Amino acid sequence: MDTDVARHGTMQPADLPAVARGPSGTPVALTVNGIPHLVDLEPRVSLLDALREHLDLTGSKKGCDQGTCGACTVFVDGRPVLACLTLAIACEGREVTTIEGISSGGELHPVQRAFVEHDAFQCGYCTSGQIMSAVALIEEGDATTDEEVAELMSGNICRCAAYPNIRAAIRDVIAANAASAGEEARSATA
Repeated sequence: MDTDVARHGTMQPADLPAVARGPSGTPVALTVNGIPHLVDLEPRVSLLDALREHLDLTGSKKGCDQGTCGACTVFVDGRPVLACLTLAIACEGREVTTIEGISSGGELHPVQRAFVEHDAFQCGYCTSGQIMSAVALIEEGDATTDEEVAELMSGNICRCAAYPNIRAAIRDVIAANAASAGEEARSATA
C-alpha cells in the first residue's frame, strides 16, 4: 500500500481500513399528537420517515419525497410543514400533529367529516395531506372564495382529480364555522 500511495499520491478504496460509515443513531425526543417519544434516529432522518418507520404513524404518506405533492403534510407547532423535507431532529421540543391526532374524543375532525360527506377522496393517498392543509387553511381564515381555496390548496396534488369535491368539503366547513360564529355573536348580544 505504501508504495502505491507514494507512486500515485492517492489511496484507493480497497486500501482503506474497513470502518463504519454514516452517522450513528442518537436519541431524539419527539412529541407527536401529545405523546412524548424517545426514538433512536440518525440525524439525517426525515420527520416523515420517523413517523412512518419508527412510530408506526402511517397516515402521512410518502408521495414524491421531494416536497412537491403535499401528501406528507403535518403540523409542527400548529403550522403545516412537509414532513419529507423536515428533519426529525429539528422537531425536538416542538409539538408534531399528524392526521391521527386531529380528531377528538373518537369524533372525526369537521374537515374529516366533510371529506367523507363530499366524497373528497378517490384512492385516498393524498387525503391526509389534503385534510391537514385544509385544516390550516380554514384556521388561518384567508380563503373565502373557491378561487382562494384552490390557490391555497395548490401545494397538494390529487392524482385522481377530486379537486371539486375537496373544495366543496372545505367550503362547507368554512360556511359552518361562519354560521357558528354568527350564532355565538347573536347569543352574546341577546
